Amino acid sequence: MSVYVPVDLQREIRAQFANCCAYCRTAEELTVVTFEFEHIAPRSSGGETVLENLCLAFPTCNRFKADRTLVPDPASGRNVPLFHPQRDVWTEHFAWAEGATEIAGLTAIGRATVATLHINRRQLVRIRRMWCIMGEHPPDIGGGG
Repeated sequence: MSVYVPVDLQREIRAQFANCCAYCRTAEELTVVTFEFEHIAPRSSGGETVLENLCLAFPTCNRFKADRTLVPDPASGRNVPLFHPQRDVWTEHFAWAEGATEIAGLTAIGRATVATLHINRRQLVRIRRMWCIMGEHPPDIGGGG
């Protein structure tokens, strides 16, 4: 079930994330899909439709995240929180690798998010390679959320 996000709030979220996915940093204008306004803390767990709990997400990242907030860190096996785009700083948890075609998780949160959201899925790495050749990637949206 979708929930209405007011237009002014949609604009604020789009501006905050520079029309890029808060997780994989894909630029919406480079794709053929409309990005989604994702509830970081799921509505099913009481997450509200407010700026502090919303981000812009590539639909595939949103589907892989689903309603999860805790996931296993591939290195330790311990459950850790997923990256929270409104509270966490992207550059503290992730870095571009392989010529900006892959995202490396720098922390347990970063590793768990990369693995859970399949951020380095083959198809996305391949298209990032083409975007790099075109000079369209990686996006320059700063280190924050």
